[in-house]
Amino acid sequence: TTNLAGLPGISVPAGLDANGLPLGLQIIGKALDEDTVFKVAGAIEDAAGFVSKPAKWW
Repeated sequence: TTNLAGLPGISVPAGLDANGLPLGLQIIGKALDEDTVFKVAGAIEDAAGFVSKPAKWW
């Protein structure tokens, strides 16, 4: 919905819940400020240290 409002947005993995399901965090920035959104997303991904991979589901 952020793109409908003309705002840059990105969703980044932030960890796992108690059941092992992935949790995501959505970052929304000011209009035409994609650079800041990418920098913040990168910092959050680095800080979260999220390295889990999903188990085979098939």
